[in-house]
Amino acid sequence: MAEAVLKIFRGTSEGGATAEYRVPVAPGMVVLDALHHVQKHAAPDLAVRWNCKAGKCGSCSAEVNGRPRLTCKTRMDSLPQDQAITILPMKSFPVIKDLVTDVSWNYKVNKKIPPFTPRPGADWKFSQADIDRVQEFRKCIECFLCQNVCHVVRDHGKQEQFGGPRFFVRVAGLEMHPLDGLSRTKLLKDELGIGFCNITKCCTEVCPEGIHITDNAIIPLKERVVDDFYDPVLRLVRKIRGAGKAADH
Repeated sequence: MAEAVLKIFRGTSEGGATAEYRVPVAPGMVVLDALHHVQKHAAPDLAVRWNCKAGKCGSCSAEVNGRPRLTCKTRMDSLPQDQAITILPMKSFPVIKDLVTDVSWNYKVNKKIPPFTPRPGADWKFSQADIDRVQEFRKCIECFLCQNVCHVVRDHGKQEQFGGPRFFVRVAGLEMHPLDGLSRTKLLKDELGIGFCNITKCCTEVCPEGIHITDNAIIPLKERVVDDFYDPVLRLVRKIRGAGKAADH
């Protein structure tokens, strides 16, 4: 049976290094299987987060040979067999232990987003096209790979001013729902910092669910923000209306 060499990060937020482990490779084996083999036979204290092993829970995210992936969907035979396979924790989040990172920041961002709020008197009927448009965003499994590769989070540390692609996807699913009555453009502009995104599409490239994050969520939301806050005609209309209301009082 063929063998692979895994170089796995071992350590905490205070520091660490990669350690090498040899693992037998069987047909159909994925990286998560290899990590479980290491836990069972060589390092029972290896910290690995996982749950479903079916690509639907988003728990097993890591960086494999420098690319953010779900380890349960990354086949061993898809990786170079003549060199060691390096497995590191997601870079954009603080390390707790080994491959487990602290992703709690994401849930703090989520709390800022107002939930679905139907329009008063809404007719609860809508077309299949409307369903298809928002259903894409519901496929997100919160693996946070998109958050991990986003340069605003990864390289510039804008967590306090930025929501990240995962939550632009969530906002898009609400904003584009045919029955939702709230506008979240002020939130996008002032608190989620959508203006920081320069649409490099790196988030779209790593999404395991194939969500067109940039084209279908982020760009349309940017357009809504521009329409609401930077369109000169609309600004003039608001100014006139505001002056009219002042005169009425």
